[in-house]
Formats: sequence, structure tokens, C-alpha cells
Amino acid sequence: MRIPTVTDHGELSDEDLAEPLTYPVEAFISPEYAKAEKDLLWPKVWQMAARLEDIPNVGDFITYNICDDSFVIMRSSEDTIRAFYNVCPHRGRQLVNTPDDVNCVKGRKKNFVCGFHGWTFNRDGENTSVLDKDDWKGVLEDKELTCLSQVKVDTWGGWIYINQDPDCEPLSEFLGEAGRILSHFEFEKMRYKWRQWAVYPCNWKTAIEAFMEPYHVAGTHTQLLKYGEFYAYSKPYGLHGVSGFDERDAANKNSQSTSVTRTGRKDQDPRISTYELIRENYETVNYAASTETLVNAAKRLVDELPEGTPGNDVIAHLMKSAKADDAARGVIWPEIPPEVMSEAGLAWSMFPNQTILQGVTFALCYRVRPYKDDPDKCIFESYALERFPEGEEPNAEWVHAEPTAENWGSVLAQDFDNMEWVQKGMKSRGFRGTLPNPHQEQKITNFHRHLSRIMGAGEPKLIKKK
Repeated sequence: MRIPTVTDHGELSDEDLAEPLTYPVEAFISPEYAKAEKDLLWPKVWQMAARLEDIPNVGDFITYNICDDSFVIMRSSEDTIRAFYNVCPHRGRQLVNTPDDVNCVKGRKKNFVCGFHGWTFNRDGENTSVLDKDDWKGVLEDKELTCLSQVKVDTWGGWIYINQDPDCEPLSEFLGEAGRILSHFEFEKMRYKWRQWAVYPCNWKTAIEAFMEPYHVAGTHTQLLKYGEFYAYSKPYGLHGVSGFDERDAANKNSQSTSVTRTGRKDQDPRISTYELIRENYETVNYAASTETLVNAAKRLVDELPEGTPGNDVIAHLMKSAKADDAARGVIWPEIPPEVMSEAGLAWSMFPNQTILQGVTFALCYRVRPYKDDPDKCIFESYALERFPEGEEPNAEWVHAEPTAENWGSVLAQDFDNMEWVQKGMKSRGFRGTLPNPHQEQKITNFHRHLSRIMGAGEPKLIKKK
């Protein structure tokens, strides 16, 4: 028996996402759907491919692969970033070898020389040398035949984005209100703290959706319930979506209450519970989702504030104290208006495959990509960003890490445990259909609303009331 749905409603609105909905599972399990994504989805959207710190100097390059396509992203001059298909126009050889067992390839070149026949290209993608060019009887004088194929490239927040569609909208329009809000956090001033990746046995959408909502905390991360309350909201922002912690009692809300840096349990001394929550997040999410500065400042709350201090005052003191501690070591916080901080919430899903859980001086991020043509596998990536004193930025490269608690922290390992078994469970004949939470999982239904428009299948449907 399948869930009865309303099929004649027309295109879903933002308001509809707050109603009970369901969506089909073909997008997760169908080999035909996975193959169709290679033509309909990935060539048509802006994708986060790298960060500017990956290519700081002229001539630096980094590769990015998605499905069958490989790209070389290069700093061709001090102020210019270019992106090319990683393929020689002569016989199709990759200019930079990109094995499946590495996340990306980095280096520095004055030019690219094809390893097959020696065709050579400068940093602007122009062909500068063809062996025995006269053999082509003048045809190769047409530079469009011999140059590298470029793709659109732009930057935001220190990230580098590419788009294969020459007629695509500007990146700023693609990011929309999400870009406006998150720009206040000045991610471009953060640097990698660590970055890890693994090939994981689930679809890329199964993986990214595991991080789209905090609704799963009570069932998955049960140890965290000792330290905080995890009721949440979720809502769309155009293609993208935000989630945050919610308060059933509006009196408990403040500019920080929706974010990861917030008070702990309401039935405990907020000086103590706030420290315990921040410390637990930091230590069990692979030393991300907070900073050592915030943890240390929270630890002092019990000594610096009297018993009975209200939770809002505890958070205000914590942020002021941590801000001063960071300033003393050369880390200056961005000035984020309280209304922006409140609207920014906990974490953002940037369509189609980027997640940003942000703080004032840090971010925990995810990117997930398909693995070959296999709908049951993906390339899962996570990395932590943080502001560091100048000259103290760590040299954090991509590390392949098996998905264990030892490598990723206990919280991420618990998420991994779900992802594999969700992938298997959706194939069951006994699965009647998805039932996403209308208040807490709108990011997911919004994702499928926009994905279905691109793919022409899989749109969410309103559920009929009996």
C-alpha cells in the first residue's frame, strides 16, 4: 500500500512545504536516474569545486571531478581564476591524471603539456604548440579547435564555484538570499582546519540529507540530549534552505538561540549546561562545530557569573568574553547584526550538494558527489573552517579516512550508521513512502521540489487526509 497523494495540486509553493508531503525514492536507488543526473543536473548548476586557499599563487591549479567530467581550476594571474575541462582537444587525454583513489590533484604549472602527443596550452587555455601543425593543412589556425574548453567560474565566501552551462545565471543570483545572509560570516577569512573524505555505500542524496535537519538528533545522537534541547525548524530560501534550533517558548529566544552556540538544557544551570553542550559538540564532532576559544570561555562561566544568571545573559557574556579572547590572539570577529544572526540559524543546504553549519569564527561543511554510475555509492567529504591568527593557519590537505568514530568523531560516525541503512531500507517493498516532518524537514522537501523541476521526475506530493 502506498501513501495516498494529491496529484492535481500543481506546482508546490513555499507554504505547501509546511504541509504533510511525500516524495518517491527513485532518485536514490534508480541506476537510470543516476545516469540522467549526468546530463540534466550536474552540467546545469553552480557547484562548489574548491577554495581560493587551494590556489593562492599564480600558476597554482586544483582538479575537480563530477561524474565523467574532470576540471582544472587555475589561478592564471593574480586576480584571475579560470576553469577548464581537463581534456586535451587532440585525442581526449586528461591533461592532469585524476585517479579514483585521490580526492583531487594540486600543483603549479607555467603551462599544460599533454602527455600523449605534447600539445601545449598556456594558463589562459590557449594552444601554444602542436607538433607538425602543417599536417592539418591550415585547419588548426582556427583557435577554437585547439584551445581548452572553458567553463564558467566565480567565487563567494572563499569558495570557487563552476558551472558548465554557458547561459547560466550569475552565481550571485544562484545564491540569492542565502548568499546575502551568509556573507556576513566572512568565510573568505577562514581557513581549513581539517578535511577528510571517503567513498560511502549510499546515494549522494541520502548522504547530504542526513545533514539537512536536526530532527534526527533525538533518535541518532541520544547522548546529546543530556546537554541540550533539539527541537528545530527548517524552511526554504529559494533553491537553498536553512534549519535552526527552535524554542517552543518564545521567551527563550535570542539572536544565538537558533545556532549551534546556544544555551544548554533549560532545566539546568545555564552556566554549566552551556559549557557542557559546547564542549560536547566540539569534542564529538571531530573538534569542529565550535572553537577552543568558545569552549574555554564557556568553561569559565561558572566562575565569572553568579548562580541564577538567565540563559540569555549567559550567552551574551560568553560571546563577549570569547570575542575578547580571540582578539587578544589576533582573531577579529566579523560584526554580524543580531537580526542576521537569528535569521542565519544553524546550518544551510546550498543546492545541490553543499552544506554549511556556521559560527561566527568557524564552519563545519559537507560536500557529496556521485561515485561513478553507482546509485548506491557516493564520495562523502567533510571539512572544518576556522579563523586563525595570521601565519598560524594549518596546512590541512585532503585525507582519505574510513568512516569510523576514531577518524570522524562519534557524532559523524552515528550519522554514517544511518546513511547506509537508509539506502538499503528505501529499496524495501514494505516501504510505503517518505513522511518528512512538515516543520523540521522543509529543507529536504524543498530540495526535492527543485531537483524534480530539473530532472522532470520525483516531485513531492501533498498527502491526502482520510
